[in-house]
Amino acid sequence: MPCHPARARELVRKGKALRRFSKGLFYIRLTERADGTTQPIGLGIDPGSKWEGFMVGSETHDFLNINADAVTWVKDKIETRRNMRRTRRNRNTPYRQCRWNRSTKANYDGFKLAPSTHARWDYKLRIAKWLSKLYPISCFIVEDIKARTKKYKDAYTAFGQKSGAAQMFNSNFSPLEQGKKWFYQELGKLAPVETKQGFETAEMRTQLGLKKLDKHHKSSKSFYAHCVDAWVLVNWYVGGRIKPELESVLCISPLQFKRRQLHKLQPAKGDIRKREGSTNSLGFKRGSLVKHIKHGVMYVGGFLKDRLSLHSVQTGERLVRNAKPADCTFLAHTSWRVYAAT
Repeated sequence: MPCHPARARELVRKGKALRRFSKGLFYIRLTERADGTTQPIGLGIDPGSKWEGFMVGSETHDFLNINADAVTWVKDKIETRRNMRRTRRNRNTPYRQCRWNRSTKANYDGFKLAPSTHARWDYKLRIAKWLSKLYPISCFIVEDIKARTKKYKDAYTAFGQKSGAAQMFNSNFSPLEQGKKWFYQELGKLAPVETKQGFETAEMRTQLGLKKLDKHHKSSKSFYAHCVDAWVLVNWYVGGRIKPELESVLCISPLQFKRRQLHKLQPAKGDIRKREGSTNSLGFKRGSLVKHIKHGVMYVGGFLKDRLSLHSVQTGERLVRNAKPADCTFLAHTSWRVYAAT
């Protein structure tokens, strides 16, 4: 169970706990643990198309608010890869034989998910698994979202069948519905899952006198942009709260890796294609947090010859392009940027 920072410092000072970090979060690991009870802790999840809210809390305390950027680029990357492959086949160059595109019908425990759909929901699942290792979560409460369905006449025109077929089209053929069901199934392996409709969340939020920011401020890193709905969901499960205790927000932004790309998509002068891709930069895994002797904590990007590129954890902007590997001390592996909202 989470404890007060003063108690954590005392446990570390007496040698009863060890200091640890996990993707930017500080926690302690007890060296001596007696059997004890835990309070019900809920993890509220508010999915979104561009931004998502996560909140961990119990009946008495709020532990963590997370505003996460969604994975939105996979569909465009898949299309670019397809177009470049077709372009290569039109050139006078060796290429593999055309074969069935396995990625469009990848099977995940009985669910056929497109790459973009799987990337979106797997990202939420990874965050949930990460938090489950840090908190004894007893329930996941998710705001249920639904795909935009077609009316009976549209489905009838498309398929020439009756209303049963229209209902099947709406509920089973939508990538969002398939991804959502797979996500719920995987979450259920960690802890029980409860769902609430969007209008139910809005009603509970109104009853508590809380106001969510409007659609023009969705990109805000404020607690009231996305985390407020996650807090309402947790409060429904644990009960006993009338207003948020913690409004500070931890932001998460996933990093984009070009794992198997060999070179730039477009050639430079002289028809030379520069090297691009891979997840290793001079012995460092890309995205790894390092501490530079001059610039402090940053994460590793690409490299040129024998020098590294280092990026800001806050903005992702490249600040150093000629860092020596010897000047960098490895801290941790990570696949997303974690920083405090300002």
